[in-house]
Amino acid sequence: MRKIGALIFPGFELLDVFGPMEMFGLLEGDFTLELLAESAGPVASNQGLKAFAEKSLDDGTNYDILFVPGGAGTRHEIGSTRLLDWIARRSETAEFTLSVCTGSALLAKAGVLDNRRATTNKAAFSWVCEQGPRVEWVPQARWVEDGPFLTSSGVSAGMDMALGAVALMHGEDVAEKVSIWCEYTWHKDKAHDPFARIHGLA
Repeated sequence: MRKIGALIFPGFELLDVFGPMEMFGLLEGDFTLELLAESAGPVASNQGLKAFAEKSLDDGTNYDILFVPGGAGTRHEIGSTRLLDWIARRSETAEFTLSVCTGSALLAKAGVLDNRRATTNKAAFSWVCEQGPRVEWVPQARWVEDGPFLTSSGVSAGMDMALGAVALMHGEDVAEKVSIWCEYTWHKDKAHDPFARIHGLA
């Protein structure tokens, strides 16, 4: 049983969080899910809907999987030394660290992606790259695996990455079953990224 700590912050992207959590949550015997934020309580998403964070950064909970979404709020959170330090500490103890969309900017700014391959939302690619000059940014990728770090492109790509993570931990057959339960067409090819061309990156 692995515990997933999904970070949320004001302006987080709804599908970044709840798409992947749907995938993991269907395997209730393998994963437990927890939302956390700088302070426990309701947190407004970029779409206005609020999610309730059960834990705060001060609770000292260790997670097997640290999950960091993106969203417009990353532009503000990138300046939070407290949050970045927490990400750096928790990623050291986590078995895996995952990010969706511009969540990789937070990982990069925290220094945990230095000398690793990673990707992000292609519409925000230049800005994210500025946050981690020592990261090997991959301009055309649906998601990237580099050791314990999995980073995905924008929004819906997080679901493909989540299924890739399930496959990594429990086998591709299990990931396939999850995608069927969700009636979701899983893009298994990590390099499947039509948006890189749309945004002039390929």
